[in-house]
Amino acid sequence: MLSGDQDIPDGIGMARLAWTRLPTADGAVPEGAAAPASPSASDDELFAGVVESLDYEVIENCAYREEQAQRSKFWVPYYVMLKWLFALLIGVGTGLAAIFINLAVENFSGWKYAVTFAIIQHSYFIGFLVYIIFNLALVFSSVYIVTHFAPAAAGSGIPEIKGYLNGVDTHGILLFRTLVGKIFGSIGSVGGGLALGKEGPLVHTGACIASLLGQGGSAKYHLSSRWVRIFESDRDRRDLVTCGCAAGVAAAFRAPVGGVLFALEEVTSWWRSHLMWRVFFTSAVVGVVVQSAMNWCKSGKCGHFGPGGFIIWDISGGQEEYSYQELFPMAIIGVIGGLLGALFNQLTLYITKWRRTYLHKKGKRVKIFEACLISLITSTISFVLPLLRKCSPCPELETNSGIECPRPPGADGNFVNFYCSKDNEYNDLATIFFNTQDDAIRNLFSAKTFHEYSAQSLITFLVLFYSLAVVTFGTAVPAGQFVPGIMIGSTYGRLVGMFVVKFYKKLDVEEGTYALLGAASFLGGSMRMTVSLCVIMVEITNNLKLLPLIMLVLLVSKAVGDFFNEGLYEVQARLRGIPLLDSRPKQVMRNMSAKDACRNQKVVCLPRVSRIVDILSVLRSNKHNGFPVVDRGQNGESLVIGLILRSHLLVLLQSKVDFQNSPFPCGPGILNRHNSSDFVKPPSSKGKSIDDIHLTEDELGLYLDLAPFLNPSPYIVPEDMSLAKVYNLFRQLGLRHIFVVPRPSRVVGLITRQDLLLE
Repeated sequence: MLSGDQDIPDGIGMARLAWTRLPTADGAVPEGAAAPASPSASDDELFAGVVESLDYEVIENCAYREEQAQRSKFWVPYYVMLKWLFALLIGVGTGLAAIFINLAVENFSGWKYAVTFAIIQHSYFIGFLVYIIFNLALVFSSVYIVTHFAPAAAGSGIPEIKGYLNGVDTHGILLFRTLVGKIFGSIGSVGGGLALGKEGPLVHTGACIASLLGQGGSAKYHLSSRWVRIFESDRDRRDLVTCGCAAGVAAAFRAPVGGVLFALEEVTSWWRSHLMWRVFFTSAVVGVVVQSAMNWCKSGKCGHFGPGGFIIWDISGGQEEYSYQELFPMAIIGVIGGLLGALFNQLTLYITKWRRTYLHKKGKRVKIFEACLISLITSTISFVLPLLRKCSPCPELETNSGIECPRPPGADGNFVNFYCSKDNEYNDLATIFFNTQDDAIRNLFSAKTFHEYSAQSLITFLVLFYSLAVVTFGTAVPAGQFVPGIMIGSTYGRLVGMFVVKFYKKLDVEEGTYALLGAASFLGGSMRMTVSLCVIMVEITNNLKLLPLIMLVLLVSKAVGDFFNEGLYEVQARLRGIPLLDSRPKQVMRNMSAKDACRNQKVVCLPRVSRIVDILSVLRSNKHNGFPVVDRGQNGESLVIGLILRSHLLVLLQSKVDFQNSPFPCGPGILNRHNSSDFVKPPSSKGKSIDDIHLTEDELGLYLDLAPFLNPSPYIVPEDMSLAKVYNLFRQLGLRHIFVVPRPSRVVGLITRQDLLLE
């Protein structure tokens, strides 16, 4: 119980007691913001109806404590066992989803190129039309699914999932229809040849699978089960979604360790050792499932799905050693990656802002037309430009290299024969343009292929594909940026490699090695990942000897990129109105106090026993999600007895079973009327609204005792604590509210480490 000031106007407001409203702490519905009459009331509407904070804090009310007391000694082992079972199911489900997506994408792409190559043997014009129609049909299916069925499936989904794990829930991101839209939308957008990838959507897919398993399925589509509805709190769902994110990366890149580190470094704001074990186990399960599918497909039962079905570009046979002379051009690759990555982030920010402000407001048809127009432009560029490029004679290749020049039409590999007059010629621009992105990257990474590409072709491809990637990002289709980033980076990396071979005249330099470093540098310059990206690049290339070089270019590119702007996911999160809390507070917060942060606030409080009509009035006139509850002490002084959530008030008003005629506190019998599951908000949903409450005139005159339902022990800070310290406490504990109180007048006790080491 906290002691407040005695000055309480109208028995409700407390003049000197407030709770913090940290900058961007709760975007959609700022807790404890000023009353509507205050100057800061306009901030309340900034994210209204878009995002809402999650309740990671345990609400230790009477219902919670009663449930804890009634649980048997077998509850904890059962609870832990279910967590491990769900980790297994998340890994299996995400692995199967990744297999399905890759099978579909590879087969659609294989059929497309096989048919096109067969037709162009007779007519390039008809082949061009078939190629365009095939891509348009796939892209149209993707954008139609997103616009009409699952709007939250657009984009990569990583900014939204990062926001969720940071404590902000965006409506619709974890629903069943979002999962379906993400899977089938990714097949259409990637299979349709757009300049985007399926890796980001796979992370979102894993998160959706984890959330749906945690809530027991989808009640809306009658695909639910009550026996698995044990993880109802936001804290438990957060752990499951973290496992799903790691599983998505592990499935996308066949990089289990990289998936664990990605979840740790990039998306989570809160971590503990027990969660690490379950995330590691989930990623390992994904690796087993994916490898089993790969082994099964080797028998030829998967159609066009071949070695390129899952991303793994084995360059273990590439450059073995490097000299100190090569460190300088490698550092230059890092600088180029930082500059191009920062430019990419800024351009996508401007274009996405314009698209959201002027284009997408015009309706679904405009979104569909935009995606189809970009598909038409992309298909035209990838088909027509190689026609304008003069073919080159096939180089002399080693007999044991396994590389064929030219490769047969419609087959995977280097040296594409496209619009060439002779049989022993190939089109280097078609090798990377008129190809799937995975195969194009494999060609750019390939070793023992000196002089396969001309500098003119690489520069042409870099400029055009970079432009296409910038324009495509933000369309209403599921879109990832990992593979396009690798494409862009490997192109200029190979250019630098060609320069090194020519300048240093060293025959043991592999251009494919520099392509790999370029890919790492662009991803580091754009996404600003270091440890996880380094491990992912090592896992997908199967070459541990390049680890120091990858680390070098990542450090350089991240440093250069940080000089200009934030990472891609942070930029997109803020553009989508997701108020992320960074890992460190701003420097200005060190010179501010908690009192400064809530100086302009007029706190809205509720008395312990409140009239129903007063509660409704407060809920309708304020958008806050939490209200301090005050009571009169024995000496007549006002005491803050806890915090009541808006969602809990709505549940109580809708149930009506706790209404009473007396304006005095009720007895203990009320404890048997509710359990903690009654107050659980469905995941990724708007929950109950004040418009759902329907009360009669007689019911409006009744009373409600809030004491059994409030949180009696909210976190508090003294008013003169630095805002930086409050920020760290708020973020690290995953809080939604903090009370700011005057300096306490006396000390009840002092807890040390020894007091917490209970036998």
